Amino acid sequence: MTTPDHTVIQLTDTHLSTGGDLMHGMMDTTKNLRKALDHLDAWDGTVDAIIVSGDLADAGSPEAYRTLRTMLEPNAARLGATVCYAMGNHDDRAGFRIGLDLSRNGSTDLGAPYDVVHHIGGLRIVILDSTTPGRHDGSLEDSQLDWLAEVLKDRAPRGTLLVIHHPPVHSPVATVDFLRLTDPSALQSVIAGSDVRMILCGHAHYAGASAISGIPVWIGPPLSYRTDPFPPQGRHRAGVGFGFSRIDLFGESAVATSIDVVGVDDVYSEPQSVALERLCAITPNAN
Repeated sequence: MTTPDHTVIQLTDTHLSTGGDLMHGMMDTTKNLRKALDHLDAWDGTVDAIIVSGDLADAGSPEAYRTLRTMLEPNAARLGATVCYAMGNHDDRAGFRIGLDLSRNGSTDLGAPYDVVHHIGGLRIVILDSTTPGRHDGSLEDSQLDWLAEVLKDRAPRGTLLVIHHPPVHSPVATVDFLRLTDPSALQSVIAGSDVRMILCGHAHYAGASAISGIPVWIGPPLSYRTDPFPPQGRHRAGVGFGFSRIDLFGESAVATSIDVVGVDDVYSEPQSVALERLCAITPNAN
């Protein structure tokens, strides 16, 4: 079995609230996050980073960010993973920085875009803030694109993951398409020919994939609720359901996998070594 060079977990659209509030009167987003973290704790593999790609808090309160930090960072420490936070349209830049104790990173201006770079064992993770205070669609300032171009000028030993909350691609869901990243061509011109292996997004509340400038775009499943990308005619619909993503990097390629966090009866559950031994017996020439 080929072992990935890096494994990264993407959590997105956690929408944490304070005071036990249920999102849309139904979803306990704190409980959803706890279930996802329990899922991670049950895994014995290596995780290099945990990326939280926007809409961390539902209303941008510092208390919600502190809750996230208290829940997530001990789990990340046990896994030996670096935590990388990104802004989403429901987040508040000042509350985000204060609640997550991030005011020391990036700009010292609490209201400035939160753009940072993490270096993890040769892998570069670039966080780009696509939010505009008071709006829910995405945009990037010219100064941010200039900054990104400067960052990408030198290639990282194991490539780059670019994290941006708003997908720079069209959506089949009209409401999501209305609120996507505006003018993605400006971003395309910066990343074309770069070492970006994959762009990780959230915002859409469903899992999806696309590409720009030949670079894969992965829209991670949310940890709050799911938008229905195939609703009945003329309807806008969402339902209960949540999950996270696993991103594995093999050389110059990246593989994104959507992971549902649900309680289901096992179809099968056995040691991996037993399963591989059985497969080798019936497929002797496989790698």
